Amino acid sequence: MSSIVPDCELVFSNVAFSTSRPHAFGLVIDGPAASASTEATEDYLHEILLASANRDAFIRLIEKERLVVCRNVRTNASTYRKVKGKSSVVKLSQAEYYHHDGCSSPTKPRVVEIRFPQQDVARNIATAIAPFPAVIQAMVLALPDSSFKDEELKSYRDAFSGLASDCPSPDSWDQIQGKITRLVRKEMDAEACRAYFRKVDHLADAYVLPWAMGESRLMLNSFEDLTHTMQHRRSYQKPRETTEQNGSLVKRWTAEEA
Repeated sequence: MSSIVPDCELVFSNVAFSTSRPHAFGLVIDGPAASASTEATEDYLHEILLASANRDAFIRLIEKERLVVCRNVRTNASTYRKVKGKSSVVKLSQAEYYHHDGCSSPTKPRVVEIRFPQQDVARNIATAIAPFPAVIQAMVLALPDSSFKDEELKSYRDAFSGLASDCPSPDSWDQIQGKITRLVRKEMDAEACRAYFRKVDHLADAYVLPWAMGESRLMLNSFEDLTHTMQHRRSYQKPRETTEQNGSLVKRWTAEEA
């Protein structure tokens, strides 16, 4: 059984967890509270939160919050796989564009978990996470004036800036996003495109806090209400450097694979 005490304490299986809210959205679980027993809780994500007695309640918590971050977790779980995708100074990886996971699949995974395991190399590349509605609005409003060459894009700008009475239906957001992504890939070089997406991160108030080793970020990727979901991307916070080393991330589709 689980319960949520407003603003301070999260309790699963009689274990209290310290939580915080360092961003405008999302819940951060820092680990078992100081008063809790620390026996067998080093991997509290799997041994408590995703244990059979709590799994459904924890997934519901992710659905409610849309982003739950678990810090200070050590795990040997075998279901994680390495995050793929290569970036270069001349070309963005597909992972650098905002997306839902499983875009080509008929059924998208409900929850995407991205994890930074303990390792020797720190990670300086951010993972930006933002609500899907905010991403679409930001992608439109971050475009330079020179990009608005057709009436369709101008209508999106008017709608999302409040100059028009109606915004496009959520059913059309994937189409709008695809159009803008193709546009910036065509019109901008790699670093200009990265700078554009940093502006999108800012306008969407994305969660781009630095990674800490042992941290998992679990985000709502698919839901019956599309406007309640999150998108994410690999986000270079400064121009990419070819000699920079960065720690590796792993991922899984937690609701289906845990």
